[in-house]
Amino acid sequence: MESTLNALGGILLNAIPTFLLIILLHFYLKAMFFKPLEKVLHERDEATAGARRRAEESLAKAEEKSRQYEETLRAARNEIYKEQEQQRLAWKAEQDKAVAEAQERTRALVAAEREKLARDTAAAKSTLQADAQVLAGRIADSLLERRAL
Repeated sequence: MESTLNALGGILLNAIPTFLLIILLHFYLKAMFFKPLEKVLHERDEATAGARRRAEESLAKAEEKSRQYEETLRAARNEIYKEQEQQRLAWKAEQDKAVAEAQERTRALVAAEREKLARDTAAAKSTLQADAQVLAGRIADSLLERRAL
C-alpha cells in the first residue's frame, strides 16, 4: 500500500506544475478575455438600455407633440365653427331684414292697390249710376213714345 501512496504522491508532485499552470491560465484568461468581454457586454447592455430609454423618451415626446397637434387642430376647428356660425347668423339676419323689407313693400303695394281699386270701384259705380239713369231716361222716353203712337 505504501508503494501506491508513493506512486500517488509522485503523481501529485508531477501534477503541481499543471495545477499551477491551470490557475495561472485562469487568472490570465480572466484578465485578458473575460473582463474585456464582460466590459463589452456591459457596454452593450448599457447601449441597448440607453437606446431603449431614448426610444421611450422619443415616443413620449412624439405622443406629446401629437396631443398638442390634436389640441391645436381642435381649437382651430372650433374657431372655424364659431366663424361659420357668426357668418350664418349674419346671413340669417340679413335675409330676415330683406324679407321684412319685402313684406313691408308688399303691404304698401297691396294697400295702394286696394285704395286704387276702391277709387276705381267708386268711379265705376258713379259712372254706372249716371249711365243707368241716362239709359233709364232713354228707355222711359222710348216707352213713352211707343205708347204715344
